[in-house]
Amino acid sequence: MNDGEILVIDTEALVTEVLKLKHQNYRLVQICATKTGEGYELTYSFGKDYEFVCLRLNIKEGDEVSSISDIYKPAFLYENEIHDLFDIQIKMISQDYHGNLYRMKTKTPYK
Repeated sequence: MNDGEILVIDTEALVTEVLKLKHQNYRLVQICATKTGEGYELTYSFGKDYEFVCLRLNIKEGDEVSSISDIYKPAFLYENEIHDLFDIQIKMISQDYHGNLYRMKTKTPYK
């Protein structure tokens, strides 16, 4: 893989691609969600030494995404945040706060 590579994948490939990176000793750097015209863009960023790799998903409103928290334990915080702020359905989060990670005046403000 090259420095700064972005791989666009579909939701079914997410867990497989994350496992490949884990077995190559990449660490999870961040997970980011952005609203797009048609739905959402999720970017999972991983780093190893001086290499940086991103997996990108483009999902539609109502699509479900599998959790990676069983592979990278801290991912549960990102995934709960994404659910709270964007109402993106993430299934099988290891510690699921069910939309209550944050106390917010407006539910899912970025939906």
